[in-house]
Amino acid sequence: MDMRTASEGSAVAGTVSDRTIVFADLIVTCPGRNFVTLKIVTRSGVSGIGDATLNGRELAVASYLKDHVVPNLIGRDAGRIEDIWQFFYRGSYWRRGPVQMTALAAVDVALWDIFGKMTGLPLYRLLGGRSRDGVLVYGHANGKDIDECSAEVGKYIAQGYKAVRAQCGVPGIKKAYGISSLKNAYEPAESELPVESVWATPAYLSLVPQLFERLRSEHGPDIELLHDVHHRLSPIEAARLARDLEPYRLFWLEDSTPAENQKSFELIRRHSVTPLAVGEIFNSIWDCKHLIENQLIDYIRTTIVHGGGITHLRRIADFAALHGVRTGFHGATDLSPVCMGAALHFDTWVPNFGIQEYMRHAVETDEVFPHDYSFNAGRLYCGETPGHGVTINEKLAAKYPYSPRQLPIARLEDGTMWDW
Repeated sequence: MDMRTASEGSAVAGTVSDRTIVFADLIVTCPGRNFVTLKIVTRSGVSGIGDATLNGRELAVASYLKDHVVPNLIGRDAGRIEDIWQFFYRGSYWRRGPVQMTALAAVDVALWDIFGKMTGLPLYRLLGGRSRDGVLVYGHANGKDIDECSAEVGKYIAQGYKAVRAQCGVPGIKKAYGISSLKNAYEPAESELPVESVWATPAYLSLVPQLFERLRSEHGPDIELLHDVHHRLSPIEAARLARDLEPYRLFWLEDSTPAENQKSFELIRRHSVTPLAVGEIFNSIWDCKHLIENQLIDYIRTTIVHGGGITHLRRIADFAALHGVRTGFHGATDLSPVCMGAALHFDTWVPNFGIQEYMRHAVETDEVFPHDYSFNAGRLYCGETPGHGVTINEKLAAKYPYSPRQLPIARLEDGTMWDW
């Protein structure tokens, strides 16, 4: 049995000359939706890839990488992952934010991929080895009404899922969040300019408890149920919903109110014991510091691709562990399989793992990004390929040119801008 540790593995990762970065390139492709991928190549010919996709703002990240990051990568030692991360973070006067941290994540994940390939080890072993055999995931069930949503939950249970997120149409709302004819996937960025949708909070607050009452009645107490509010409620409205949902024992209530003001979650906590999850739009540990250290949430959802990569997410996860908060990474189709592969290795290692979102990619996407992870009986399993186990077919990617698309916006019925 190979018992090499990560530190021992670094000794066999080649010389500094072998690890010198000699080339970096961006691949922008749209196999069903837009993805940005950074490829880094060393002098020895070993390459690694990282996801740099920011849904609806892909070209902003691509430009940041091409114009500001890549020129600074050439000539650096790919094995100095921490130092390179600090160079681009601490060395940047205009630090943090989604564009910079997504670009930094792409660099970081590509470097970890190279490290794995040079040592011959899968990424989870470089992080410290397995904490679990498989990664619990949840799928997305949705329907135009409660009947259709419940039927879709049943289909996910039949596929072996142990956890399902449930969303359904709201009476009087033409285009409710999370509802898709695709069922297995949901891609809200549909057009070059944002689609405008209408939102009505009272109708929503009335509907959701009815939905979960039905789901518990029809599917029993054992299936884990989740729900995403998508930042639509004020803190007091979120507190009311969380309290109303207590009888149905949700696994979590996600993004119940905008989290720019982290203290707003104190109000929700005072009124309900429904578990809370937030963080898919967070970019750094500072976005969740108050939430975690005051135990105002139960799950942190910051994703590797938008949170500065594996190097930074390790710090967030360790900080969360000190306060009894578990991970629950975002995993919708606006993240490429490269990010999903890296996330699964992270999930396999991280001690305070909770759950992983899993929305299946389009067939075209999986063809462009071959990967070794697999699904079985409600869990995903990372592979044993050195690195994160995901590659890119550049020739096939070139057949899918970038297609401008933006996320929708929401207004109240009187025309007031609202949180989408």
